[in-house]
Amino acid sequence: MNNTAAGRRLILASGSPRRHDILCTAGIPHEIRVADADESLPAGIAPSDAVEMLSARKASAVLRTAAADEIILAADTVVSLNGVILGKPLDEDDARAMLRAQSGNAQEVYTGITITDGHTTVTTHEKTIVRMRTIHEDEIEDYIASGDPMDKAGAYGYQSLAGVFVAGIEGDYFNVVGLPLCRVSTILREQFDFRPQWNRR
Repeated sequence: MNNTAAGRRLILASGSPRRHDILCTAGIPHEIRVADADESLPAGIAPSDAVEMLSARKASAVLRTAAADEIILAADTVVSLNGVILGKPLDEDDARAMLRAQSGNAQEVYTGITITDGHTTVTTHEKTIVRMRTIHEDEIEDYIASGDPMDKAGAYGYQSLAGVFVAGIEGDYFNVVGLPLCRVSTILREQFDFRPQWNRR
C-alpha cells in the first residue's frame, strides 16, 4: 500500500512554520496552501467551539479550489485563561497584559482541527493544560523585546524562548505548539488511509 493513500496529497491550510515543522518531523508529506478565511468569532463562544469553527472555515476556504486527490488539514489554536480566549497579541501592551495574567497560573491551550477531502470531514479539538511559573517583570520586558510573542496565541511560544516559563503541561505537547500530532495522524490513518512516509533501512 502506498503510504500516502494511493498518491493522494495532504494540503496544510496554514502558513504556520510550527505546524509545517511538526508534520515534517513526523514524516507526514504535505504541501502548504494558506487559507483566506474569516476569523471573527461570536461573543461568548467557548474556546473549544471557537477553534473548531475557525478550523472548519479555513478548511472550507481551501477545499473550494482543491483537486480531487487532495486532503485538506486546517487548524486553529487559542489559549484560554479563566474562560477568556487569548489570541495573538494586538501589540506589545496586549502581549504584556497576557503574560502578566498567565504568570503563576494554569491555562488551557485548545487547537481545533478539520480534515476533509470533500466527501469525508472530521472536525475536532485537543486541549492541553499549561502551568506557568511566576514570570518576573524584567523577563516579560526582555521576552517582548525579542519579538517572539507577537505571532503566538497567548503571547508565548512553549517551543521557543518562553519554554523557560513553563513549569509543566498536562496533555499533548505538540498541541501547545500548534498541531495535536497524535490526533491528526490517527484521523489521517483511520479516516483517510493516509500514513507517514518512513524510510525503511
